[in-house]
Amino acid sequence: MTDTPQRHNGLTDFLPKILTVWREGYGLGDLKADALAGLTVAIVALPLSMAIAIASGVGPERGLYTAIVGGFLVSALGGSRYQVGGPAGAFIVLVAACVMAVGLEGLILATFLSGLFLIAAGALRFGTYIRYIPYPVTVGFTAGIAVIIFASQLREMFGLTLPGAEPGEVFEKLHALWEARETVTPAAVAVAALTAGLILGFRKVRPHWPGMLIAVTVASVVVAVLGLEVGTIGTRFGALPNMLPTPALPGLGWAEVQAALPWAASFALLGAIESLLSAVVADGMSGARHRSNAELVAQGFANMGSAIFGGFCVTGTIARTATNVRAGSRGPVSGMLHALFLLAFMMVAAPLAAYIPLAALAGVLGVVAWGMAERHEFASLLRSSWGDAMVVSVTFLLVVFRDLTEGIIVGFALAGLVFIRRMSESVEMRQSPRPDPAPGEDERRADRVVYHLRGPYFFGAAAQIGGVLERIAEAPRAFVLDMTEVPLIDSSGARSFHQLAARAHRRGGQLYLVGLSPALRRQLEAQGVRDPEVRYLPDVAAVDQLLDATQSPDESR
Repeated sequence: MTDTPQRHNGLTDFLPKILTVWREGYGLGDLKADALAGLTVAIVALPLSMAIAIASGVGPERGLYTAIVGGFLVSALGGSRYQVGGPAGAFIVLVAACVMAVGLEGLILATFLSGLFLIAAGALRFGTYIRYIPYPVTVGFTAGIAVIIFASQLREMFGLTLPGAEPGEVFEKLHALWEARETVTPAAVAVAALTAGLILGFRKVRPHWPGMLIAVTVASVVVAVLGLEVGTIGTRFGALPNMLPTPALPGLGWAEVQAALPWAASFALLGAIESLLSAVVADGMSGARHRSNAELVAQGFANMGSAIFGGFCVTGTIARTATNVRAGSRGPVSGMLHALFLLAFMMVAAPLAAYIPLAALAGVLGVVAWGMAERHEFASLLRSSWGDAMVVSVTFLLVVFRDLTEGIIVGFALAGLVFIRRMSESVEMRQSPRPDPAPGEDERRADRVVYHLRGPYFFGAAAQIGGVLERIAEAPRAFVLDMTEVPLIDSSGARSFHQLAARAHRRGGQLYLVGLSPALRRQLEAQGVRDPEVRYLPDVAAVDQLLDATQSPDESR
């Protein structure tokens, strides 16, 4: 089902898609389809939410709180018809680092504050710009996150025992894990491999079956029946609660807020990018159109709600959203029901979660990381051009070895520089041959040089072309720039006309700008490029007529 365009009135940007769905008509058949889709997504989200929470350094129940409360609010208030929210693998590194720096209470406060940032970003309509993040940046960022997630699961996959806390940096982590290689637990390796193998096998032969849940269930039964010495949720975290906690605001002391603010900003930036990318994926699969600013506002309220119930960062997730679309969702109700199904699972089956092996959850996240890596896209960008290869590589390396936010910002800046260079190179300049005067024709017509410009004349092009123009050895009495095919001129381009005009006047010549659209002429005049510094004429023929009609260049000014 596609969304019909609506007249923009300012408030439409923030209208939740659930209102659009109800206005179109929502019947019992739609509810049945959404219930089936919601149940399918909940089955996928149940083990994944706990696995992400554990990998993030918090208890598995926090992942369920996040998926239930945050997931419900994302669907109820969001601007995407099919978006499903919850804890995301992309946040694992940030959340784990936040917990180490400011503790669990600091994490909850940072999540709450990130919600405020996201609401403000949506209110200011920043969603319109976030979706313009270049493709090489998103591929490099996603691939980097995949590597970090996979590295974070090696300890549980191999059942390693470390003498101290596991380092956060990738190099240090790998070194510590290698030093502990003598503590490998073969049973853990077997359980992780079994889980990953079953998930991948079901994807190939029974793609519509809940492969993750089946794999985790089989692994849990095998460990329990065979009595394998493998760590489980119960041995690490104890019994899971079977109800949501009492809602409570996080501590808002000034010192705590100051400590949490940098983390909140990182959560908000990453959450905005991840959720809008997920919404774009849903649009591509369904033909719908999301409202980016409404989505940001919904993500903000979802993060605040998650924090109030003891959860952590919420964002729209591509895996769950894609599952929702493929399962036949008709609208946001399926995402809301997915949250309610998760709540029912927690109330009924919480004691059973204690038997889930940690190695099985590591296998789940290993498969998730493998799917996130976007290997083919990464390789394609490396082959496409030096600019794309540089952007995707630098983003990837910074994400893996430095910082997620730094990787995004630097990657975006590099992509911008590459774009500027490409746009500058796309601007064309050609010189018209200087004609010899016909018998009886004014020789001043031959004493003019005409250059035709094509493309946007912005600061990059002005720097490149302006240098060429200023190196012209001859000093024509009439220097003509044909701007007929120039769609855009920025302030740097306008300044270059000042410089060219001044140079022409010093040599006794005149700069003519011809073929400009009325809008561009008004723009240049507003920036001080006026007569008599330059002359505006409709075309080159008008310049020739003016030169023929005047006695000297001085009289023509």
